[in-house]
Amino acid sequence: MIQVLVVDDNPDILEALDLLLSLHGYKVQTADNRKKAFLAVTRHSIDLVIQDMNFDQGITSGDEGQLLFKELKLLKPGLPIILITAWTQLETAVALVKAGATDYLQKPWDDNKLLALVAEHTQRSSNKLQQPKSKLPTDHGMIYQSAEIHALMADANKVALADVNVLITGANGSGKEKLADHLHQQSPRFASPFVKVNMGAIPQDLIEAELFGAEKGAFTGANQSRQGRFEAADGGTLFLDEIGNFSLAGQMKLLRVLQTGEFERLGSNQTIKVDVRVLSATNTNLVQAVKDGSFREDLYYRLNVIELNLPPLNARKADIIPLANHFIGHEYSLSDDAKKYLLSQTWQGNVRELENACKRAVVFANDKKITTQDFSSLKLSNITKNEKQHIEDMLVKHVGVIKHAAQELGFSRQALYRRIEKYNIDLDTLC
Repeated sequence: MIQVLVVDDNPDILEALDLLLSLHGYKVQTADNRKKAFLAVTRHSIDLVIQDMNFDQGITSGDEGQLLFKELKLLKPGLPIILITAWTQLETAVALVKAGATDYLQKPWDDNKLLALVAEHTQRSSNKLQQPKSKLPTDHGMIYQSAEIHALMADANKVALADVNVLITGANGSGKEKLADHLHQQSPRFASPFVKVNMGAIPQDLIEAELFGAEKGAFTGANQSRQGRFEAADGGTLFLDEIGNFSLAGQMKLLRVLQTGEFERLGSNQTIKVDVRVLSATNTNLVQAVKDGSFREDLYYRLNVIELNLPPLNARKADIIPLANHFIGHEYSLSDDAKKYLLSQTWQGNVRELENACKRAVVFANDKKITTQDFSSLKLSNITKNEKQHIEDMLVKHVGVIKHAAQELGFSRQALYRRIEKYNIDLDTLC
């Protein structure tokens, strides 16, 4: 069934459009603000969006609508978006149509015209989905020229079609989430939900509730029943990033789901059954974790039916310049000396570090041609500097603030904490 997302802060409008579209055979999701709209497109297979231009009381500028439009286009470039606007935002709506919006309607809208637009553009979307898989895009955000990634993507395209669990390994920031997205989009489940969970960003005592859901009162702070990510991903794909952070107790429950598709919410005796393909990722050595007893061997083999390894960026240098060109955008270009400079770096934070460096260089650039000076002013890691010293330098620079140091290094906070532990860095002494 075709799913339409309606975004408006007015509950009467949400109710009216929900009723109108439901009566004509569409499944409707609603959201009354930008955040909910973004999450809906992330968690559901949305075929078309109908969005207002303002979502807060008293705001009439249309800026919120523009921002949501841009966010959704970045998240899902081919998603049809119909704007509903008051006459005061008409100029903005027309500009967004020129920027890629499907169409716009003025309030009060004509039901028949709205239904005709929805039918037309969901039919186009449906036709695209019915094309043979070979005609679908093959990169889904993966930008590369290196022989290493060409070989990896050839394997990934084969693996995507097999309904098996996949373990994606590689250093932090190397593109594991992008590869997971590619696997889902190329799989037979591509029209179903793709749900992502960063296990490293969730406190250990909340991970089980996040994955499996919880009933009201199951733990302190559980004020209402909540659906887990496995339920949200039913019929589709669940991506578990930083899987090595899962507790042994949670691992046992995860193993059961992988074996039987069954689990219970925390605080419930009712068994729920789901059909979910699991993609997982880690930058840690799970084989060693199995030997150490911190990761179950049987779970490891359930997750790792097939392993795809993303090499670090400095092991596929042919990808550096194409990625940099993508990150700086079409309005800017790299000078020859800037290209040589980028190729000389170690990129310990991999693609994420390169992206951050490029975005900052654009800010500091004096014109549209980015030079070595625009990058070197950012004090990127020197090729001869070891990782421990580089991390210590960043920690000192940011006065021990992990969030800011991790951002400049191109790491997640969890990855930075692991390196601090690995190198026995004493924050109290250092900062």
